[in-house]
Amino acid sequence: MATSRILHRSTTILNTIRQHSHRSLSTAVSHHNDHQRNHQYVSQSDYLNSWKPPKDPKQAQSKLCQLRREYAMKVKAVRKEYIDEMEVMRIEKQRKDEIKKEAMRIEGEERKAVKAAAKKVKAAEREVAEEEFRLTLLKERAEKLEYHKSRENKIMEKKAEKTRLLKQQSSLWIDESELEGKILEAIVGSTID
Repeated sequence: MATSRILHRSTTILNTIRQHSHRSLSTAVSHHNDHQRNHQYVSQSDYLNSWKPPKDPKQAQSKLCQLRREYAMKVKAVRKEYIDEMEVMRIEKQRKDEIKKEAMRIEGEERKAVKAAAKKVKAAEREVAEEEFRLTLLKERAEKLEYHKSRENKIMEKKAEKTRLLKQQSSLWIDESELEGKILEAIVGSTID
């Protein structure tokens, strides 16, 4: 009886010390502190202070066995409850991890989609630049070809003009057989004058 009172008193004192030291040491609210503040302690067990020593030793032995069985059953129930809570926490953690992985996967896919779109835009811009360059080259080639054609036409025109002038002058030319007669005429005509 005295030991149970001492145990109860020491538990109460420890809890009081914990609460006061907790309040004095921490100003910020953390998960652990919050849990301690909101923790609900189990009400005092009927098991404590329940032992009243019987006069008969056999009855005391059977009562002690009964108390041990009840204690074992309560411990088993508490352990089962703890295992269930841990399983719920594990499932919750697993669910959160899956959500986080899914969010990361979606974010990765969005990043890939953005990169792919940027690549497509760059490819389209590069294609447009290449097309403009190709058109510029074609235009320059066409201009060069036109320039060469016009130059060739001018050369041909000059040749045709030379040929026409040559033909015009050659119509004035005299055959060899008539050449001597014309020379004599020219000499006689110049002497007469």
